[in-house]
Amino acid sequence: MKLKPETLQKIDEVITHYPVKRSAALPLLHLVQEDQGFVSPEAIEWIAQKLELQPINIYELVTFYPMFRQKPVGRRHIRVCRTLSCALVGGYQVCEEFRRQFDCAPGETSADGEVTIEFVECLASCGTGPVVMIDEELHEKVDSARARELAARIKQEVAVRGGQGGR
Repeated sequence: MKLKPETLQKIDEVITHYPVKRSAALPLLHLVQEDQGFVSPEAIEWIAQKLELQPINIYELVTFYPMFRQKPVGRRHIRVCRTLSCALVGGYQVCEEFRRQFDCAPGETSADGEVTIEFVECLASCGTGPVVMIDEELHEKVDSARARELAARIKQEVAVRGGQGGR
């Protein structure tokens, strides 16, 4: 695993903030994911070694917290809340609309690598569901029509970027 020098520096600095190394596990996972885009099995092993833990101790965190990704995601990351309050007001229909719009099942990345859709636990906006997070932007009270609008905007951005030579 190859991390940027500044990430390695941040990791070493973060560890000093905790009297017990193990307590730095979540911050290290965030730093590695920010650097790499996801937390690979190799990263889990590396963090465990860095913190003098067993890899299972890090794997437990990665699989428990939904903000950690174990595989790369598309350029755009769509997360749809599936908890009860969002489900009751149409969260499942919203997720299905994104699936239709991008021909991509939840948990997968579209064939062109542009969009990853995830059906996730609570996005912490229960009173304004259904809630969708696109990259780091929260969208509240999203219905199927709004999901189509958001999808169209993403498709438009992809088309414009594609005409400009990509990233």
